[in-house]
Amino acid sequence: MSRRPLAAPARQTGPPRRRARAGLPPLALVGALLGAWELYAESGSTSSYVLPSPHAVAAALWDNAGLLAANLAPTATEVGLGIALALALGFALAVLIHFSRVLRRAVYPLAIGSQAVPIAVIAPLLVFWWGFGVFPKLVVIVLICFFPVLVTTVDGLEAVDRDQLKLLRTLRFAELPAALPAAISGARIALTVAVIGAYIAESQTVTVGTHAGLGHEINADLTALQTPRAYAAAVVLFAFAIACFYALSLAERRLAPWAAQPREVRA
Repeated sequence: MSRRPLAAPARQTGPPRRRARAGLPPLALVGALLGAWELYAESGSTSSYVLPSPHAVAAALWDNAGLLAANLAPTATEVGLGIALALALGFALAVLIHFSRVLRRAVYPLAIGSQAVPIAVIAPLLVFWWGFGVFPKLVVIVLICFFPVLVTTVDGLEAVDRDQLKLLRTLRFAELPAALPAAISGARIALTVAVIGAYIAESQTVTVGTHAGLGHEINADLTALQTPRAYAAAVVLFAFAIACFYALSLAERRLAPWAAQPREVRA
């Protein structure tokens, strides 16, 4: 009696392969943009002091890795503390605004107007009040970043299903967990702004110390016509912002697991 050969099991595309396929489009786009940048920079259409080529930026990044890493440390500290304070302030104000119409009418217009205040105007006052340390920079970052958290949290609180709340009979305690995903979504928006906020804070406030942050380093390099190193510092800020965004997305799964929904990667 002859045995029929067993059919080979169907090959399944596992998570690593799906992740690899998902990473191809952004890598292709980055490669195309870098190629266009390199061609334009090498065409002689502009000076290298204005726009260095990607290979010059990569060389500056390699040659000054230690310096850039040392300046990244204070900037990362400022971003981390600033976004934590902005999240706490934005969430607290959103809860107060949601439960008090008087506070909503009083606070909301001021919160909106705060986003139009030029940092250069208030920076000398912040330094006068709190000196040359990290606190004036944190105030700048919080001022820039708390508003997205405030708006998304208020919207999240107002979107809670009232019928479910009546069944739970715990209105005020049920709304807060329901609004947490909205607050974290606002924090993701604020986090990307916090990185540029740290640059603005370091640029507008006086800083002491050998390594004063990437914002101070970028301005110093541009003044000294060390443009490739300034661009290398900007690349570090770019990568840091992306890493922070996805780190907060992972943290959302721990902080609000009930709101996490699986995302399918499209082929």
